[in-house]
Amino acid sequence: MSFYEKLARAVECNHSLLCVGLDPVAEQLPARYRSGADDLTADLLRWNLAVIEETHGLVCTYKPNIAFYEALGAAGMELLRNTLAAIPAEIPVILDAKRGDIGSTAAAYAKACFEVWSADAVTLSPYLGRDNIDPFAAYPGKGIFVLCHTSNPSAGEFQTLGVDGRPLYVHVAETAPRWSPNVGLVVGATYPDALRAVRAVAPDTCILVPGIGAQGGAVAEVVRAGLRTVGSGLIINAARGVTLAADHGATARQVRDEINNARR
Repeated sequence: MSFYEKLARAVECNHSLLCVGLDPVAEQLPARYRSGADDLTADLLRWNLAVIEETHGLVCTYKPNIAFYEALGAAGMELLRNTLAAIPAEIPVILDAKRGDIGSTAAAYAKACFEVWSADAVTLSPYLGRDNIDPFAAYPGKGIFVLCHTSNPSAGEFQTLGVDGRPLYVHVAETAPRWSPNVGLVVGATYPDALRAVRAVAPDTCILVPGIGAQGGAVAEVVRAGLRTVGSGLIINAARGVTLAADHGATARQVRDEINNARR
């Protein structure tokens, strides 16, 4: 089953456009998951498993950021493997890797994401053009989310530069979906005007939206700016707001319902 088929089923089954980021930071590990033993990754796994257990009926996808696992070395890779194994098979996984390279290196990255980690989708950089995307697009059914307008404060240093009278990110939004039918876009929730501009030139493209909650993005604005006319086409990511909450499930339900209220 392709990423987009799994996504559509999860959206329908869980009535959700919510994605939860699984980004375990040791310094943020809640006290209730600290065992007191000298095994940090076991505690981080306990945290991830609790989030998955409490939210899997409320999300359309999960998005682990590989950087937080790589930073822990070999133990972190095992943590990622065990985390992915705990995600129900019917929930697709977006591996947030933001890879960007060409040729055999890009092919190796694609193999790692899709064969080693068995992710359903991945985030990629557009900076090297189509040469970075093609090795990933060679995997049928895998989702590809290309960075378009990101949520960080300095995103505009390059992404909003004018090219032929339009911001660079608009050119990315218009061009990247032509590279493969599996291409989606990443647009930060903190820039609703950019999200609106992207939707105007990419009316049928799925958009992954990080940045609600801790980064300041507003759910209602995101939905108004980015929802497709059929009421879908958005994946709205929440990470710290859910994973650091005292009740992961209740918080995820609240965010999901806020999204659905805005959809209506």
